[in-house]
Amino acid sequence: MSDRVKVGVVGVGHLGFHHVRVLVSSEQAELVGVYDIDMERAEEVAAKWSTKAYPSLDALLEEAEAVTCVVPTKDHYEVGMEILRAKKHLLLEKPMAKSLKEAEELLKTAHEAGVKLQIGHIERFNPAVLAVEDMIREPKFIECHRLSPYRGRGIDVDVILDLMIHDLDIILYFLKKNPIKVEAVGIPVLTDKVDIASARVTFEGGEIANITASRVSAERLRKIRFFQKNAYFSIDYLHKEVQAYIRDEDGIIPMFPPVDKDKEPLKLEIDAFLESIRKDKEPPVTGEDAIKALSLGIWVTRSIKDHLLKIKDN
Repeated sequence: MSDRVKVGVVGVGHLGFHHVRVLVSSEQAELVGVYDIDMERAEEVAAKWSTKAYPSLDALLEEAEAVTCVVPTKDHYEVGMEILRAKKHLLLEKPMAKSLKEAEELLKTAHEAGVKLQIGHIERFNPAVLAVEDMIREPKFIECHRLSPYRGRGIDVDVILDLMIHDLDIILYFLKKNPIKVEAVGIPVLTDKVDIASARVTFEGGEIANITASRVSAERLRKIRFFQKNAYFSIDYLHKEVQAYIRDEDGIIPMFPPVDKDKEPLKLEIDAFLESIRKDKEPPVTGEDAIKALSLGIWVTRSIKDHLLKIKDN
């Protein structure tokens, strides 16, 4: 393998466009081209970034060593399996799949093919999260709010797998505990799927996480708060800011950990994927990680359905 990894992008809609933008300037990658079922869109993006639009996925896979896949969730399994069976390294957008069975088969195929599989839980690479990553230890209470205006994207799944799953992954990453109870409510508003939801998750150590997600908000809000013994951390994903309050013998000390706001989460995510290939090491967000987040997301969805059925029966 050369110093630069030959990478192709599959799916060049809103987010896929930015994958191409990042890869064009990457020192670790050689962008070989793009593929999209909308050939006109593929050619438009390829022309913008002076790369090649391939007429088929197979044609792209013949030239690429690795692929970033940015297709709708409903297509993650089918497209992901084709990429992995071709023994290409894969960065697959979140959620990993629309079902646990599909996710587990993707992971199994990646292992059998001997390739890297990283899932796009991008908040792991948010500079605000990275700024306090080593300071958050054994949180006992977590509160999250992720609100977005209706965009018309990601609506092939409910708001849990579209938006809330970002926070579910972060919670599981920091807690490293298993959930034991989920209580959730939610309703459809603008689509036929749940568009606003609130969940309360209890973990095996007694930890509690309250999580709210909406894609029908008038404002954008993305915040998560961690409460642990003698400390409180408030992370603003959107504005890349952190506030912390630490108790010591002199009282409560406010802290504002420095955040490198110039760092772009998507670039950090793609760089980590490329580095895992070049240095033959485990990606920072593994398929196993993503299955845990997906499993919890599906549990939240099931809890909402059970709640709605009880209301209907009454």
